[in-house]
Amino acid sequence: MNFHAAKAFILDKLESELSNQLYYHGIHHTLDVLYTVEELCYYEKVTPYEEMLLKTAALFHDSGFTISAQEHERLGCGIARDHLPRYGYKPKEIERICGMIMATKIPQTPNNELEQIMCDADLDYLGRDDFYDIGRTLFEELKASNVLTSEEAWNRIQVSFLEQHSFFTHTNRKRRAPKKQRYLSELKELVAEYEKN
Repeated sequence: MNFHAAKAFILDKLESELSNQLYYHGIHHTLDVLYTVEELCYYEKVTPYEEMLLKTAALFHDSGFTISAQEHERLGCGIARDHLPRYGYKPKEIERICGMIMATKIPQTPNNELEQIMCDADLDYLGRDDFYDIGRTLFEELKASNVLTSEEAWNRIQVSFLEQHSFFTHTNRKRRAPKKQRYLSELKELVAEYEKN
């Protein structure tokens, strides 16, 4: 597997083809997920070979946005299947990578340890200090695509999303879940204020 060549290819594709209205799902998100995958692989003691597969999945997981936001995971798998063979990835490896990409579809459905790491990396920010900053970029993106209009609707969505979400890896249950719980409490208080008005 020529990971570095595949990485150069996909980052170039994301840089030139992603819409500039993807305030959340831009190249910065892909790089954030890649960095978090590296961290989780270290803490979860993943083999170098499997880490390479995970890092490839991280780079391709939102590449479908170059085509459409709808079904972007499936489209990203198509991009991976089309391009990874020329970088020496075998069909079996590509299918594992596609499994990791598809696991990130909301609600997340990981079937193995690598898919769990991928899912936790994708939503790592839910338990981080930059939760509100990153959340704002997602709100702006949803507003730009006319999915949402009001902050109240956004905060209600965040509450139900955080209530349904759980981290899968031992690492993120320990290092991210407590803070995520705190954000959920804060947002619930905010939503309770709407009820009073």
